[in-house]
Amino acid sequence: MIIKKVRIKNIRSYEDQEFIFPRGSTLLSGDIGSGKTTILLAIEFALFGLQPSQKANALLRNDRETGEVSLDLEIDGKEITINRTLKKSKKSISQDYASIIIEDKKYEESVTEIKSKVLKLLNYPQEFAKKTNMLYKFTVYTPQEEMKNIILETDEARLNTLRYVFGIDRYKRIEENTSIIASKLREKIRINEIITSNVEQEKEVIIKKQIVLEELKQKKEKIEYEVIELAENRKNKEKLLEEVQNKINEKKILETERAKTDILISEKSFQVQNVKKSIAQIDDEISKIKKVSFNQEEVNSLIQRILFQESKEKELQKEYIEVITKINADEYKKSELQMLKNKIIGLDKCPTCLQEVVEEYKKNIMNNAEREFEIINKNIDSNKGKKKELISKMEEVKKALENFKSSKSSLEMLKIRIENIKDKEKTRDEYEKQKSIIEKNIMLLKTMKENLDKLIKELDIFEIIFKERSQEVQKAKEEENKVMIKKAETNKEIEYLDKDIHEKTEVIKQKENIKKQNEKLKELEFWITEKFLDIVLFTEKQVMMTLKEEFSRLFSKWFSILVSDTLTARLNDNFSPVIEQQDYEIDYSFLSGGERTAIALAYRLSLNQVLNSMLSNIKTSKIVILDEPTDGFSYQQLDKMRDVLAQLDVEQLIIVSHEPKIESFVDNIIKIKKENGISSIENKFSEIINM
Repeated sequence: MIIKKVRIKNIRSYEDQEFIFPRGSTLLSGDIGSGKTTILLAIEFALFGLQPSQKANALLRNDRETGEVSLDLEIDGKEITINRTLKKSKKSISQDYASIIIEDKKYEESVTEIKSKVLKLLNYPQEFAKKTNMLYKFTVYTPQEEMKNIILETDEARLNTLRYVFGIDRYKRIEENTSIIASKLREKIRINEIITSNVEQEKEVIIKKQIVLEELKQKKEKIEYEVIELAENRKNKEKLLEEVQNKINEKKILETERAKTDILISEKSFQVQNVKKSIAQIDDEISKIKKVSFNQEEVNSLIQRILFQESKEKELQKEYIEVITKINADEYKKSELQMLKNKIIGLDKCPTCLQEVVEEYKKNIMNNAEREFEIINKNIDSNKGKKKELISKMEEVKKALENFKSSKSSLEMLKIRIENIKDKEKTRDEYEKQKSIIEKNIMLLKTMKENLDKLIKELDIFEIIFKERSQEVQKAKEEENKVMIKKAETNKEIEYLDKDIHEKTEVIKQKENIKKQNEKLKELEFWITEKFLDIVLFTEKQVMMTLKEEFSRLFSKWFSILVSDTLTARLNDNFSPVIEQQDYEIDYSFLSGGERTAIALAYRLSLNQVLNSMLSNIKTSKIVILDEPTDGFSYQQLDKMRDVLAQLDVEQLIIVSHEPKIESFVDNIIKIKKENGISSIENKFSEIINM
């Protein structure tokens, strides 16, 4: 990985600043508090986002609502751009947006998804995905003070940190998990022993229950025989009851027949009454007809009168039509005269000779027309009087004609009734015969009813017998039900007991299996605690020894470069620095500030090399960032720093320092200044010519 460019906006003391980092060594120079470390924090934020222990308000500029970091990288020839933002809300500051561009392909995803992509690009082992930025801190960038804290930690805390960093904390986890598993196995063994402690007693219980089960089965056989007998008895009684029921049903059928007979007698009696009424009505009609006489001459006279009136009606209609015709003709003449008068009044010249028409001529014509008007009006009035008279006569004739026709119809109807008297007498005879037949039927029905009454009375005794036998059947059913309940209870007891025996047998089988399993668990627990754990601890010790030897060798090398030859350094088994002078150990508290810084830097560089050697495929092995690595160094130690930097085999080195002498050790310089609380670049790059 090579850092190419960082852009910071509203991060700590920066408003908007861009930093370009070339390959080789670059110094971030400036006074203490000018904002140099902020650049390193911004790079870490861009790569991994906020860490669990990191507060967003430590990054966002106090007077701003949003902040942003954009980082350009090169990884295996690929151009990468990462962008992350911060946003202030009413309650807190949080990561707002994250994106990554890989070879011009942009991904806008959650902050954790972007972090996963970065870890994948850096080729960090999967187990470091959940270990905050520990691998990055110990291979690329660790503040010098943090490294001093690791050195001063207790042996156990330091070893745990290094296990974590080296990725071999799994041995510790295996040890812890093995202890947990062994403890759980011992607990399981104890539980299994408790579970299987009463197997023999349970076997004895099953034998006793099997004896009880056999007794219940014998009892069930007796009950089943009793059930069969009681069922047979019930069926016999039900059969006798059914015979009685048939007799009762027979009685009901007879009662139904008797009811039908009563209805038939009632209907026949009603028919007799109707026939009698019809006979009386016919007798009355015959009597009335016989009292009336018919005269044919009277009918003939009415016919002549009708013919006369019809002839008279035709003559009056003819006269009426003639009068109407005359009235219409006179009305037409009258309208023509009126048209002539209107024409003469408006005529000035004769249409034939075109001579002027004199007033006297017009007056003569008008007088003649007036005379004709009078004659026509008299004729119209006269004819209208005749019309009215004719209408009156026609109505009188019509009324007389209707009266004559009505009288004729009455006489003709009387004639028909007289002629039909024989038919009525015949009908009366038929009614008499019908009445006689119905009366005979009524007598037969009454005789049938009497017979039915006798039969029904004979069957009344079966009502009492039915009640007695019903009680017997009910009692038989109750006795049968009691035995059936007893049978069901016995079956339930057998089923429950059989199930209980089966379940307990299965439990015993399971417990016997548990006994066998328990023996295996004991063997497993012994192997884990006595053999496997020893192998794990031995393996961890060997790995740690190998790492310690390499780590100690590198630590001695870097320390010897930074400190005078009178002091030597190595690491003990707990990876704690041991400083010696002429074979005497010197306590850390007696060392000078520069010597303590030298220990921290040597430890830092050694750890970096060991990790990069272990994890040779990670993409951050060729970059190192040193934050104030010479704090407290003497002038001579600062000179030795040149040798340290020369021996670092990295493609990109970024140093943060306020020591002016370091400027002569690097290829590029970025000078930072801070004015009015705002940090900025004083001059971007200066090429240094090492003398």
